[in-house]
Amino acid sequence: MQGRLSAWLVKHGLVHRSLGFDYQGIETLQIKPEDWHSVAVILYVYGYNYLRSQCAYDVAPGGLLASVYHLTRIEYGVDQPEEICIKVFAPRSNPKIPSVFWVWKSANFQERESYDMLGILYDNHPRLKRILMPESWIGWPLRKDYIAPNFYEIQDAY
Repeated sequence: MQGRLSAWLVKHGLVHRSLGFDYQGIETLQIKPEDWHSVAVILYVYGYNYLRSQCAYDVAPGGLLASVYHLTRIEYGVDQPEEICIKVFAPRSNPKIPSVFWVWKSANFQERESYDMLGILYDNHPRLKRILMPESWIGWPLRKDYIAPNFYEIQDAY
């Protein structure tokens, strides 16, 4: 089943894949990493002016990594804003996705957290570095194939 935004993207020749609707009726689309930045700019111009959240997850051990964007179209006088969910999948061996920081500034810390926890590299992000883990941390803690170290160093615990 194709939603309103998916039909609009098809009409304008923008490559994507419809993933249906979630339990709240929000349309979910899959965009290829190489198309994501241009589609993000088009969505912003189309009216999706608010990045509600960005998160990432590991699809399966040894499988793809996904970056998920929840966008909202906020307009004056509209009680129920239109929402969309975009999923961008990247291979574990080279998880690169264009950053949308320059489209939605609120992506800054959210993309950094996804990088810190899963190792997804966001191209053209102005300050892509660890935000939760120490800079010296090795590995990506939220990947399903991550092996936790058998020690934890507590600094300044007293």
